[in-house]
Amino acid sequence: MRIVVDREKCTSCGSCAMYSPELFDQDEKDGRVLLIVERPSGSQEKEVREATLRCPTGAIELVEE
Repeated sequence: MRIVVDREKCTSCGSCAMYSPELFDQDEKDGRVLLIVERPSGSQEKEVREATLRCPTGAIELVEE
């Protein structure tokens, strides 16, 4: 699985960083999503799926490989 983020869709709400701080952060300048880990481990799958579902704008996408 690979995480793809669309910073243009992001509205800086921070839910991804709140639910999964080891995978996502927020840019200090504009608050938009920053991806820390592109390929999460299997143990992080539930966490990253929750963060994806909680994103109000759909700025986070999971690509199954």
